Amino acid sequence: MTTVSKLPVESLKLHIDLSGVDLEGTSLPDAPILGQERAQSALEFGVAMARPGYNIYVMGELGLGRLSMITQHLHAIAEKQSAPSSYAYADNFQNPREPVAIELPSEYGSVFSADIEQLIDNLLATFPAAFESPTYQQKKTAIERQFNQYYNNAIEKVDQKALEMSIALFRESEQISFSPIRDGKALDDAQFTQLPQAERDLFHKQIEELEEYLSDVLLELPQWRRSLADKIKQLDNDTISQAIEPLFAELNDKYQNIDDVITYLAEIDKNLRTTIADFLMPGRTADPREFANRRQVLLELYAPNILVDNKLEHGAPVIHEPHPTYQNVFGRIEYSSEQGTLVTNYRRICAGSLHRANGGYLILDAEKLLTHPFVWEGLKRALQAGRIEIESPYSDLGINTITLKPEVIPLNVKVILVGSRDLYYLLEELDSEFNAMFKILADFDHYIPRDAVSMQRFAQLMNRHAQDSGAKPLARSAIEALIEHSCRLAEDQHRFSARITESLDIIGEANLFCLQTGGDRIGREQIEEALAAREFRNGRLAEMMLEEVLDGTILIDTEGSAVGKINGLTVLEIGGSSFGAPARITTTVSPGSRGIVDIEREAELGKEIHSKGVLILTGYLGHTYAQQFPLAVSASIAIEQSYGEVDGDSASLAELCCLISALTRIPIKQSFTVTGSINQYGEVQAVGGVNEKIEGYFRLCKARGLVGHHAVIIPAANKRNLVLKQEVIDAVAKGQFSIYAVTSVDETLELLTGEPAGTVDHNGNYPENSINAKAISRLKEISDMANEDEEKSEGA
Repeated sequence: MTTVSKLPVESLKLHIDLSGVDLEGTSLPDAPILGQERAQSALEFGVAMARPGYNIYVMGELGLGRLSMITQHLHAIAEKQSAPSSYAYADNFQNPREPVAIELPSEYGSVFSADIEQLIDNLLATFPAAFESPTYQQKKTAIERQFNQYYNNAIEKVDQKALEMSIALFRESEQISFSPIRDGKALDDAQFTQLPQAERDLFHKQIEELEEYLSDVLLELPQWRRSLADKIKQLDNDTISQAIEPLFAELNDKYQNIDDVITYLAEIDKNLRTTIADFLMPGRTADPREFANRRQVLLELYAPNILVDNKLEHGAPVIHEPHPTYQNVFGRIEYSSEQGTLVTNYRRICAGSLHRANGGYLILDAEKLLTHPFVWEGLKRALQAGRIEIESPYSDLGINTITLKPEVIPLNVKVILVGSRDLYYLLEELDSEFNAMFKILADFDHYIPRDAVSMQRFAQLMNRHAQDSGAKPLARSAIEALIEHSCRLAEDQHRFSARITESLDIIGEANLFCLQTGGDRIGREQIEEALAAREFRNGRLAEMMLEEVLDGTILIDTEGSAVGKINGLTVLEIGGSSFGAPARITTTVSPGSRGIVDIEREAELGKEIHSKGVLILTGYLGHTYAQQFPLAVSASIAIEQSYGEVDGDSASLAELCCLISALTRIPIKQSFTVTGSINQYGEVQAVGGVNEKIEGYFRLCKARGLVGHHAVIIPAANKRNLVLKQEVIDAVAKGQFSIYAVTSVDETLELLTGEPAGTVDHNGNYPENSINAKAISRLKEISDMANEDEEKSEGA
């Protein structure tokens, strides 16, 4: 009979001693990504590659701190890079529907906007005052005098001829009329009617002659008027040019090396002739409200819409878009309602995260990105074309919701998608362009090897977080407790969990307890208090199930022995918490050839992996026992009082031992509970959740009273996964509770039954009265019964 020793107390928990570790991490360079060398290397390579297509997909599960670590890493890189260009949109005076883009050096966005506003203020101060100056008025009067002289000379000729005919010429504004002269006086209408008919007819004839003559002498009047208008317009233009030339001279000097600005200033200069004539000519009211209105009109016409204004001291931008809708990523155009009509202009163009990240890095959540329509296709289109185009996502559907088509902006951005493994492989399979666009995979591991360097970096990260979050400083014992808890999350004494955010949250919770007790540092006591409080908050279901076992609602025996009954262990994961709970497994065996029936599978509650574990039992029975005769048995296995889906193969060891107990009628100690997976050769394999399983059974035994013979059997491969709570370790140290690690089915059977399993000799036989010998005997008996039944059936 083999002897399996109880696991010593020292192997049940990780004991961390940081007495020789520099907790401040001053001997190591700052590293925002803890223990993710593969992911960090991929990230650095992707950032360094400037060629198109080398965007990065960061792969890992939630809680690994991917986003915060990547953001910190990129900020450190971006600060050393030069800031990219700023961009603005301005009016296209030839086609207002297509605003023009203006590229500006870094930090010039707000400066350029301020300069244009100052130009507008200078224009308002200059006009209409420039048209009221004596010089302008004199030149304008001279032009008008020349016109009046031409006009007056023509009228004088008509007047002279009229006088020769004894007719008077009258001028009222531009109206000319005639009247007969008698006795040196012009006649009025009443006097004219008293004249003889012959004289009146003569007068009408003379009037026709004079009007014809008037038309002849004023034949060139339209030309005179056009000449007058042209000369005044030229005067106005000359006046405007002379007035604004000094205003533009300084701006042209300041921006002489920025082609887009010089071009735009020239367009403003050209367009100002019309604008000044329309809004800034003399004769308008001096009401301050009118002045403000004119200023607003000029701002709407000429002030640039600064889309992005990058700062030199900030380096390249690092933008995280938490809500990647189409408008948030690619920008949008806003509208206002005027008398029921939606109107817009270039000043209502709003930047998207692509604009803000241009020249730097854009971080997007892959799942959220794919949730919003049109965004994924639009992003690929922008990256492939190398430009940002603001357009309506619904235009391809024939829905026209946009009235502007802004000029495209060159795009040079490194996109970092943060997503899960499943989503990465799904995109790789379903989107043929994905691998061409995201050539770099930064794979975040679930675990971090625990060594002196990683522990020092872990301490460095914890201390920095405590300082940045305003928490109390961390004592050495607190960091030791955090490392132990992180290893518990990883279920490995030699590795941290990569879920760093979990440890950071615990610091914040422990800080609250530290403040309540008035402590000046967070120690192990506060960390353990925070963990206990978290377990209590999430422990309602675990407590409820324990109560149901204690009051007999759920049948679990922890005393005595029974045939075909065994205590297995399960882990329940609900929400953000998980806990272990014992479960009774029962087996019945009878003559027949149905094989092993998995009741969970038949009831459609057993999932694939659980069903696989049950099927392996048949392979073990055939390999171990049925080498000399055919295997014929009818057995059924069930996890009692289980009303939900069952998955995993961690119960297969318990199910096999329970099956052999029912087959050999050897009772199993009910004070033991078993977890473990097996293969067809009877080797015990590791399982998950071993700490929660042990603690779940311990809670039940403690509630019923620890008497020293309660024990848990686990796979030997799981010894490195043990990071148990202190109360379990204390009970083991006092001999009140035991944990055994086994490598084979035979070792497990001996512990559960107290009888030898038996070792096969060179003839292939097991010792008499051993468990294996009894199993073979019983199976042969059932096989013979089956053969007899078959022979009787054939004879009949």
